[in-house]
Amino acid sequence: MADLGNISNTKRVLEKYGFNFQKKFGQNFLIDANVLENIVDGAGITSDDVVLEIGPGIGTMTQYLCERAGFVICVEIDKNLIPILEDTLMDYENKEIINADVLDLDLNELAVRYNGGSPIKVVANLPYYITTPIIMGLLESHVPLKSITIMIQKEVADRMQAGPGTKDYGALSLAVQYYTLPEVLTTVSANCFMPRPNVDSSVIRLTLHEDNPTKVKDEELMFKLIRASFNQRRKTLVNGLTNAGLSGIGKDEVLKALEEMELSATVRGEALTLEQFARLSDLLM
Repeated sequence: MADLGNISNTKRVLEKYGFNFQKKFGQNFLIDANVLENIVDGAGITSDDVVLEIGPGIGTMTQYLCERAGFVICVEIDKNLIPILEDTLMDYENKEIINADVLDLDLNELAVRYNGGSPIKVVANLPYYITTPIIMGLLESHVPLKSITIMIQKEVADRMQAGPGTKDYGALSLAVQYYTLPEVLTTVSANCFMPRPNVDSSVIRLTLHEDNPTKVKDEELMFKLIRASFNQRRKTLVNGLTNAGLSGIGKDEVLKALEEMELSATVRGEALTLEQFARLSDLLM
């Protein structure tokens, strides 16, 4: 099968099957071989790896992954793409094509079935509209993962690696950094896609912590505090948490915890580091 990193080959496949892009699935196919190589290189794919590719489309990146990986699990939501994938990937035996919404799958079970429960790598060109639910679903369900290397909207990638006090810093930054070490590998022009999106993208690699450096007694409570503090970003942390209606957490409790942490009563959530949110959570248990 011809290399789909070539735009002419991509067009031939789409014409052969009379494929129409589905806006509801956020379909934008990569048509730049250099970017494809950079993604696979950035993910560090070797023959020892089992890779989960979310949204393979017509198999453009899948071809590159199958050349490098031991096995590739392809999860595609659009049933109209399944016969195309079976065609474009027919030369590769080291793959499984699954027609499903990745959010509905038991990914822990997939890791057991295809890799004996050992950590897998995720590689994907994610639709913009569903990036955050997919990433948080992967992280919060504690699927055994080595890394997640994804093409996403540049703005979202910037938020994932943002630090305290910046405009991009928020609940997503803290959640991603709690579970992983995020690193933007490259920025990709909108011209590298078909159809062309309205914004540029970034490739970001999220490397899972082997031993989480942030220690917290109640992970769920910490994330409730984080979400509450950013839901009302302009308010002080005290007011944000007090107004959130969290059980057993009132103004006096928050003020006492901040005093113990030597933080001002007027501090905002956007000023706190991940470690400070963990400490706050432990004090408010």
